[in-house]
Amino acid sequence: MTGAPARTLLLWCPDWPVLAAEIVDGVPATGPVAVLHANRVVACSERARAEGVRRGLRKREAQGRCPQLTVVEYDLGRDARAFEPVVAAVEELVAGVEVVRPGACAVAARGPGRYLGGEEAAAERIIEHVAQSCLVESQVGIADGVFAAGLAARAGRVVAPGGTPEFLAGLPVEALGRSALADLLRRLGVRTLGDFAALPAGDVLARFGFDGALAHRLAGGRDHRPLAVRQPPADLTVTAEQDEPIDRVDAAAFVARALAEQLHERLAGHGLACTRLGIEAVTEHGQELHRVWRHDGLLTAAAIADRVRWQLDGWLSGSNGRAGARPSRPTAGIIRLRLIPDGVIAQAGLQAGLWGETGEERERAHRALSRVQGILGPEAVVTAVLGGGRSPADQVRLVPWGDERLPARPDAPPWPGRLPAPAPAVVLPSPLAATVHDAAGEPVVISARLAVSAPPARLVVGTGQPAEIVGWAGPWPVDERWWAPVEARRRARFQVSLADGAALLLAVEAGQWLVEAIYD
Repeated sequence: MTGAPARTLLLWCPDWPVLAAEIVDGVPATGPVAVLHANRVVACSERARAEGVRRGLRKREAQGRCPQLTVVEYDLGRDARAFEPVVAAVEELVAGVEVVRPGACAVAARGPGRYLGGEEAAAERIIEHVAQSCLVESQVGIADGVFAAGLAARAGRVVAPGGTPEFLAGLPVEALGRSALADLLRRLGVRTLGDFAALPAGDVLARFGFDGALAHRLAGGRDHRPLAVRQPPADLTVTAEQDEPIDRVDAAAFVARALAEQLHERLAGHGLACTRLGIEAVTEHGQELHRVWRHDGLLTAAAIADRVRWQLDGWLSGSNGRAGARPSRPTAGIIRLRLIPDGVIAQAGLQAGLWGETGEERERAHRALSRVQGILGPEAVVTAVLGGGRSPADQVRLVPWGDERLPARPDAPPWPGRLPAPAPAVVLPSPLAATVHDAAGEPVVISARLAVSAPPARLVVGTGQPAEIVGWAGPWPVDERWWAPVEARRRARFQVSLADGAALLLAVEAGQWLVEAIYD
């Protein structure tokens, strides 16, 4: 690769994990605060550093140096969420921002330097804008390449073009951010980046491997990694404000059609299609209504309009709170309607199947069931999802039609005590009491060691007639939550087949026989 590294402007927020804890969790960053990961300090506040707390200290040692230390667990998600407004503030002034990590973002310096009056003026303008918009202090460094710009930001320097190797030469090898490599280099007598950069590249590759060779290039100011420019998320939400409240379904349908076409055109302009649609409505009395519709295909303009119309029909045709299956009707008409594309993909990312996986019949069924949901609510239409578990009731989870079909428990590896195939066709919501007798008419008993007193011969369910057992298998023991006495449950299961062709799943718990499920 040829050519000099690109001039890079990097904004760095000191002690960002501490600031993120203050922004998200309200931990005062002006006090002694330490952020810990794996029981070691990864960041600390200025007050904590004044008390002797340093990065890398163990929790006990840090608290020994500063007894009043506030300890916060490291959370990368929290750091990223808190940093998003800072990135958005930078994007208000410059385009093409790359988030290096939470607390640091970079941009090519050429553009800001040209239209903001030079590199130093651009740095000052960005720092001031972030401080005013986000109330966050930051520093900016400018150098050739992202690596050097990050080190320059810690010193608040603007390195002259071509001066990056000289700037890096005097820095310690720890600046590479590779503790193991830095420790090895120091033991070999290599203490600065300049010393490391002076070593032959071939010898560095042979001795330290690929990562060492990459660090060698960075130490010499040969950072040619291009910026991974962040694309700001497009605002795809569409909103309709109504002068007169909507309280009739026909008027709502007209608004839904226009708003759906507007949303579809906006998505098409970005090359996107919607697979999950959020519908929000606000009534004249300030009541907020919300519903998310999912679809296993692409939502066309007509499909979006249908779902919005169905949902508005369901809201406006409610039951006014009286007994019944329908949800309550809003107390006033709708004055604001908003459509939010909660899930989007590239338009070419989903296609209909060749053999009818997403054909006309499937779409008709989906429309019919979605229509029922719009009238009676999302819980009115449910489908079963199979997952892991020790009993048929544990393995089945009912989810509303259109929602993500995720099992309650993973299906693999198999759970200990799980029933063998095939699965029963009917799982009883409440097990039926039963009695089981042997050929001599004596009750069949299961011992604590799972020994069967005699082969099962007859079964009586409730007050019904005795049925002859012609085949049986088991017992399969289940001992659940033995560590919690209140929730502990111990039972054994049997599969039995009857003379009339029926097959049942039985369980014995506390000496009582129960019918749990029926096989087809």
